[in-house]
Amino acid sequence: MALPDTQIKTRFVVEFPINASPKILFPYLATASGLSQWFCDDVRYVEGQRLNFIWDQENHYAEISGQRLNRGVRFVFLDELRKAVPDANYLEFSLDSSQVTDEVYLRVIDYSSTHDASEQQEMWEGLVAKLREQVGG
Repeated sequence: MALPDTQIKTRFVVEFPINASPKILFPYLATASGLSQWFCDDVRYVEGQRLNFIWDQENHYAEISGQRLNRGVRFVFLDELRKAVPDANYLEFSLDSSQVTDEVYLRVIDYSSTHDASEQQEMWEGLVAKLREQVGG
């Protein structure tokens, strides 16, 4: 009998300025081909609104639970049987533009089991640096 997951989860939020338009950035945040260029080893569409994120040859299934064109997307992670779970981990990317400065900001919300905040910050800085290389921003 499996024990319930009792790990404490945290909501980690960070914003990054990116020198690219939302129209250019959005496909890198919301499509399998875009995400696989900077976010993980590979991403594949499984069925409907579900994707398989692959890190270190391990599958992590998620479902797109919300999406607004050129504005944001949320991925809710599923269990090993590809089923929804209560209090599931999720990852949300949203794009905001400043009309005053014309800058675009990527907001990342990472809701998952507790990690060291400085380690998580460093991880996201590295990932976003790869994204900036891809979009030229």
